[in-house]
Amino acid sequence: MNTKKISLIVYALLLVALVAAPFFGAYPVFVMKLMCFALFAAAFNLLLGFTGLLSFGHAAFLGGSAYVAGHAMKVWGLTPELGLIAGTLSGAFLGWIFGVLAIRRQGIYFAMITLALAQMMFFVALQAKFTGGEDGLQGVPRGKLFGLVDLSNDLTMYYVALVIVVAAFLLIVRTIHSPFGQVLKGIKENEPRALSLGY
Repeated sequence: MNTKKISLIVYALLLVALVAAPFFGAYPVFVMKLMCFALFAAAFNLLLGFTGLLSFGHAAFLGGSAYVAGHAMKVWGLTPELGLIAGTLSGAFLGWIFGVLAIRRQGIYFAMITLALAQMMFFVALQAKFTGGEDGLQGVPRGKLFGLVDLSNDLTMYYVALVIVVAAFLLIVRTIHSPFGQVLKGIKENEPRALSLGY
């Protein structure tokens, strides 16, 4: 049995375990948090494991987008899907800003710039009124997804989060196996050659 088949079997078993977890006594909110951090780790692996770029600022994208999504739903009254889109776009915007400032640096300089930017985001989140400071955002309404799916139920929220995490993980896998993913691997293996090829 080759490595690809073994990986598929492991992923299938993991998916079955996650689908069944709430029925075997697992607390859905806790497992949701685990899934979110697993997705965070997968995204970090895309940057470090496949491209070879050590970023200490990755948490700023997760935190920044979470604050925007929570604020949009709580204060602006946006629906969950619009809040998630707002959070995703803000995370992408933060990534673009970080990239513009850090991508032309290499090694320790890249890592230190991303660390400085992440610390700046941390202090903004700690001091800004809309973030709730040290208390964080409290009482963010879950609402109804597309006006149909009531997310106030923990089990419903769990399965919606599971679908999103699986879709995002599949997107990362597709990215890795795309021509763009091969470029990322090439940058890690031999950056001067990637540069000479125009990447």
